[in-house]
Amino acid sequence: MQTYKSDVEAVDAFVEKYRLLTDEIGKVIVGQHEVVKDVLICIFSKGHALLVGVPGLAKTLLVNTIAQSLGLTYSRIQFTPDLMPSDILGTEILDENRKFRFVKGPIFANIILADEINRTPPKTQSALLEAMQEKAVTVAGVSHRLQEPFFVLATQNPIEQEGTYPLPEAQLDRFMFNVWLDYPTFNQEIDVVKNTTSGQFANPEVVLTGEEIIFFQSLIRRIPVPDNVYEYAVNLTSRTRPGTSRAHAWTNLYLTWGAGPRASQYLILGAKCHAAMQGKYSPDIEDVQAVATSILRHRIVRNYKAEAEGIGVKQIVEELLK
Repeated sequence: MQTYKSDVEAVDAFVEKYRLLTDEIGKVIVGQHEVVKDVLICIFSKGHALLVGVPGLAKTLLVNTIAQSLGLTYSRIQFTPDLMPSDILGTEILDENRKFRFVKGPIFANIILADEINRTPPKTQSALLEAMQEKAVTVAGVSHRLQEPFFVLATQNPIEQEGTYPLPEAQLDRFMFNVWLDYPTFNQEIDVVKNTTSGQFANPEVVLTGEEIIFFQSLIRRIPVPDNVYEYAVNLTSRTRPGTSRAHAWTNLYLTWGAGPRASQYLILGAKCHAAMQGKYSPDIEDVQAVATSILRHRIVRNYKAEAEGIGVKQIVEELLK
């Protein structure tokens, strides 16, 4: 791996790698630039992403394409009502020598696509909790480390709720970003149809290795942050907590629960990565605002008044950012 004389030089290299990465992903994925950027921010911040969108918006293809561009091992787990924790983590079997041997499950890869994560019961969903937070899994009392880098990119269908199990707040909080995928524009959809019906398929080239990703993850952590940006991020999180001294008027009116300290941590990490992608050597308040909606969206809980008046989470976050 290439060495850099300073962190400033490394940030410049990161900007170039990010550009090459988006170019390669763009060979397969039409549009969705903000979604691609958000997922890459999660990856370089050592976070996990929950992708929410209606069927057919290329959520699975996006994850697969990113895995190819990063040269990482990739595992897809299709979550179904009969999926068991051992189907994810692995299990112990009795070998020919009559000794128990651990057989690794699909969780032992760099990028995990948890497809339709809300279609499996809470017991199976919770099998991901330790892996996402501790980067390890425990089976039969023995802890097994997962290979770094490690990311969980989960997908969820927001419209078909029959036969689904809502994700617990504890698991939702493990996801750095909640990324909403919208329909493509008219011209983008024409490009999608042209690309997918011609019989010619683009293959993205590998832009980054696992070793380089780990290096850039540590680089993001080292980026300095001014005190006023720290204060802004923590103050923004505090404004989501109803009944507290810093609560926003809309918070007391429309929320039953606010974001915890992990939101503040992710606001700073996301702002650092967002700044570095723009070629800046330190984040400012605008970088915090750029990542705020995706970070706070799944961490605040609306009350009945908000639902009755049709006040959405995005609208509440936008009001908090004013």
